[in-house]
Amino acid sequence: MTDAQTDEAPERSASGAAAFSLIYQTYASQVLGYLTARGVEDPEAAMQEVFLSVLPRLGSVHGGDAGLRTFIFSVAHARMVDDHRRQSRSPVKLPFEPELDHREDSSAETEALQRISPQEVLGLLDGLPQEQREVLSLRLVGGLTVEQTAEAMDKSAGSVKQLQRRALLKLRELAAVKEYLAP
Repeated sequence: MTDAQTDEAPERSASGAAAFSLIYQTYASQVLGYLTARGVEDPEAAMQEVFLSVLPRLGSVHGGDAGLRTFIFSVAHARMVDDHRRQSRSPVKLPFEPELDHREDSSAETEALQRISPQEVLGLLDGLPQEQREVLSLRLVGGLTVEQTAEAMDKSAGSVKQLQRRALLKLRELAAVKEYLAP
């Protein structure tokens, strides 16, 4: 490269950047509006892709302003078609609605208690010491939390957990519960 060519390259680059900036300012909002109106999932990203595709081919555009406009919107249309094809191949996205989600995992103890009759439950609970029976009754039948059970029994949360653990271990030892827990 000669010194004259080296001096011209930055000038062309600067004039190219100015031209692209003018083109972007003129057509960006129109392209964004077109892509939004045509249901493109992310119209701003698609608009950026349009101008990234247009930039390297600006020198090959013919037909003045009308030719440039036609070229830009043909690229925008192609991006819109690509987006619609991608959307049609993607599964439908539904928002998560917690109030409609009825899945929940129950504990083994809860499942066992649901499989046996109330009379059997009472019979099993009668085999436990009074405090353990009370903890299980409040927790499993009454549906109270550990803290609520502790408050109702005037005990600490730790002692309620310990009583519950001992009661469940005792129930697991009984043959009647083992029969119901078998798959």
